[in-house]
Amino acid sequence: MTSIRFENVSKYYGDALAVDQVSFEVPDNAFFCFFGPPLSGKSTILKLILGLETPDSGEIFFDGRPMRDVSPPDRNVAMVFQNLALFPHMTALENVRFPLVERKIDEATIRARVAEVTEKLHMAHILHKPPAQLSGGERQRVAIARALVRDPVAYLMDDPISALDARLREETRVELRRMQQDMAKTLIYVTHDQEEAMSVSDQMLILDKGRVRQIGAPHDLYDTPNSAYVASMLGAPAMNMAGTSDAVSALSNALDIDQGTMTVGIRPEHLKVVRKDGPGRVTAIEPLGATTVLSIEAAGVTWKASLRGQPKHEIGAPVELSVDAGGLHCFDAQGDALSAA
Repeated sequence: MTSIRFENVSKYYGDALAVDQVSFEVPDNAFFCFFGPPLSGKSTILKLILGLETPDSGEIFFDGRPMRDVSPPDRNVAMVFQNLALFPHMTALENVRFPLVERKIDEATIRARVAEVTEKLHMAHILHKPPAQLSGGERQRVAIARALVRDPVAYLMDDPISALDARLREETRVELRRMQQDMAKTLIYVTHDQEEAMSVSDQMLILDKGRVRQIGAPHDLYDTPNSAYVASMLGAPAMNMAGTSDAVSALSNALDIDQGTMTVGIRPEHLKVVRKDGPGRVTAIEPLGATTVLSIEAAGVTWKASLRGQPKHEIGAPVELSVDAGGLHCFDAQGDALSAA
């Protein structure tokens, strides 16, 4: 098991600052997720951990040992890149076996380890094929299996299941989580999918333009975001954001809003909608089975409300909006969280 720590790490590409004074620690045996939009620094941090890039300032530690002068092979970290980097002249089976063959592992161990991993990833029917004959999702499974058969100090995965269809993606992320727990290994995972990040990780680190915005357990980040940025990144539909006066005009119940508040945030599931004459008008209805999402125009703002089941509403119908107790988030002019009512 290995802990990985960054201390004030920065990385430039020319004049562009890709990673800005980043500090964090990935604990032993954690499923740790980096989450953020494109160009937020996620992949650069993975390359820094691998040793493919060197920090311009700051230091990286594995179990307290500085990594600046340690080569990528000596770091013994397994990586699944977005581009997969499979060997085209090898079959899927040969690609999966390759890391163990290179380390001169005995054949019995290779066969047992490969069989275990490929069975869990539902790959038996594709092992005889070369990468050119595989779909994008099948190639991703080969790359994941190739990383999992190793015994590294940590696994790094850069958006590894994005090419899979929705059902297989859900199965694979659950299986990755279970395998990480069984193997008792540190796993660092990068994704642009917030649902994926929240469902598998012990801790999440949210990035914005190379800077750390917040670190914590997924439910803590969702319930108590430290900024409007973090609040808007998590949740589908996204958190409703409105100015103080608009929120007071749109919501029927009295709100205890901090005097310094500039923006009010409310999760869609915390909005209550009553079919009665009020300031709101239903403009769109999205029935999703277990939930129904309403779009409601009120006080010049479009509000999203996520309701259980399939309540009866009509386009254009007047409604009254209110907010659940504890469902209010307040942000100052800089977007920093103040307090929740």
